[in-house]
Amino acid sequence: MKAPVRVLLVGAAGRMGQAIVRLAQSASNIDIVAQCDLGDALGPAMQKCDVVLDFSHADAIEGICRTALQHRQPVIIGTTGHSSGQRRIIEEAGKSLPIVFASNFSVGVNALFSLTRKAAEILGPEFDLEIVETHHRMKKDAPSGTARTLAEILRTARKLDGQVPIQSIREGDVVGDHTVSFGGPGERLELTHRASSREIFARGALRAAQWIIGKPVGLYSMQDVLGL
Repeated sequence: MKAPVRVLLVGAAGRMGQAIVRLAQSASNIDIVAQCDLGDALGPAMQKCDVVLDFSHADAIEGICRTALQHRQPVIIGTTGHSSGQRRIIEEAGKSLPIVFASNFSVGVNALFSLTRKAAEILGPEFDLEIVETHHRMKKDAPSGTARTLAEILRTARKLDGQVPIQSIREGDVVGDHTVSFGGPGERLELTHRASSREIFARGALRAAQWIIGKPVGLYSMQDVLGL
């Protein structure tokens, strides 16, 4: 029997961290061997893991990447809200380590990414674009990382110079809703994904943690993990 993948979970006390811990408890192929949060020393924990799973805070990424480089550990990055400078740190680390960097680990959301690209190509410039995303009131970044990814997909597919309009709503305990609207002459197409549980993100993140073991150096997306 194949040994379980040993995971260092950074951001274990957060909403997503706790969802990952709960899911991993019933998974025979995953072992959360260490849990860290902001301020904890990462070096000792990295010595006994196979992969680092980050759902902490954007400001922690420099320390995570630096320590992962020292210990040659692959990294799964699920934290969002990184600045352009922090994204450059991730990209630079991806030249020396295998890294999965994704704004959303849901299989359904990654299907939405693919469908959004295809719809934009089919419908063309006659259709106006808009993204509406809703999350719980505690979510710090707005727009969300998923909405930013959708906007970038639309900008690339339509070769746009300007920004795609994004409406961000923060209310209640909504896990995450995303709608991409294409408004054309006499018709409107909407693509919507609604998350009712954080477990869908946790399941995808653990899938990525298993997938990345043994992969070559490089910066990967969840699309790569799913083969989309």
